[in-house]
Amino acid sequence: MKIFFTSILLLFVNLLTAQQYKPVDEGSAIKFKIRNFGVNVNGTFSGLKGKIVFRPDNLNSSEFDVTIDTKTINTGIDQRDNHLQKDEYFDAEKYPQIHFISTKITTSTDKDYLFVFGKLTIKGVTKEISFPFKATVKADDYLFEGEFKINRRDYTVGGGSITMADELTVNLSVMGKKE
Repeated sequence: MKIFFTSILLLFVNLLTAQQYKPVDEGSAIKFKIRNFGVNVNGTFSGLKGKIVFRPDNLNSSEFDVTIDTKTINTGIDQRDNHLQKDEYFDAEKYPQIHFISTKITTSTDKDYLFVFGKLTIKGVTKEISFPFKATVKADDYLFEGEFKINRRDYTVGGGSITMADELTVNLSVMGKKE
């Protein structure tokens, strides 16, 4: 019985010491790049929400649960941004958020980076992804930075367009404000 209570106490203390952060737009940048008609198209998203629990000394208790607002897509051309919110692309009315939830965070062979595994949901389609990321202390906060590639067709984005590349690069710089 004593071991049981000690275990419960340790679990409770571990939960109390876990650092919780709120992803915020200020200081963050969610960027993407894709080729269309042979030219790079760059864009951004904002509207970050969710929760980040991060303990670099105990990655098993760390997690990311973050969304972005699909209606905030910005490529610098309003007409294109409006088109990208339509059914064939992000279908922003039906699917207002892109969601990432981590399933595991591990160390990496590069001491400056960690590795996150998780599920990315776009337009109701969920796929497993993983990528290296860097966590940098900013006063009481953290800046999480990483980059990954996905195939837009895996998420039914862009229909059967033959002028647009299938692969796109996503570059994340997410500021987590301590709660």
